[in-house]
Amino acid sequence: MASDRLSNRPVETGPFFQRDRNWHPPALTPGYKTSVLRSPQRALISFDNTLSETAGPVFGHAMLGEGDNDLIHNFASPGEAALGERIIVYGRVIDERGVGVPGALLEFWQANAGGRYRHKKDGYLAPLDPNFGGCGRTITGGDGGYAFRSIKPGPYPWPNGPNDWRPSHIHFSVFGHGFAQRLITQMYFEGDPLIWRCPIVRGIPDRAAIEQLIAAVDMEATIPMDARAFKFDIVLRGRRSTMFENRLEGN
Repeated sequence: MASDRLSNRPVETGPFFQRDRNWHPPALTPGYKTSVLRSPQRALISFDNTLSETAGPVFGHAMLGEGDNDLIHNFASPGEAALGERIIVYGRVIDERGVGVPGALLEFWQANAGGRYRHKKDGYLAPLDPNFGGCGRTITGGDGGYAFRSIKPGPYPWPNGPNDWRPSHIHFSVFGHGFAQRLITQMYFEGDPLIWRCPIVRGIPDRAAIEQLIAAVDMEATIPMDARAFKFDIVLRGRRSTMFENRLEGN
């Protein structure tokens, strides 16, 4: 088997573990109003993974632009910076066995410090920050590690109920070693009381699953007089191939 460009371990080509649907929120969550129309109306059908779902895509650092992982400066005018509480977000992308996933593409986007997105349909009254674009990307290293700099996003109201507010959060899009490892999720911040009031969060049936979405403050990784650090690990679906001694059975 060919070696991964970012590590010495072989590239895996087997099927992925099945997704545990009891761990994830149900498709129909009436408290989250838009799920009513989005949820399937008929029973789900299970299909085996196809080769196109498990064999790609492959990303390299050559596709990254300068400053893609620095949201404080990547949209700012020369000599300027985004306004708000400066943070570092770091962690690892791992599979279901706890093994790091190298070469995974992470894309992230968020509201600014006032809770407003740079999007034409965002009608929240908070002001836009001319030096904050709100998006970036990076690729995991050989051990699945990643890091980026940003500002802590603010909470904002949304038209789900009469007085619903989204907690501060950062959106993540992750491409692992196959399209079947595609993940879109949200990261919340330790100590935010709005987390437990959010209708989207309350749709998750397992408290441990919710806590997995909350980034912990890490004062050891903080840069003094600059930025606080938050640690957020992301778990992708693993492989279910059975090993016989030191080789894949059947190879």
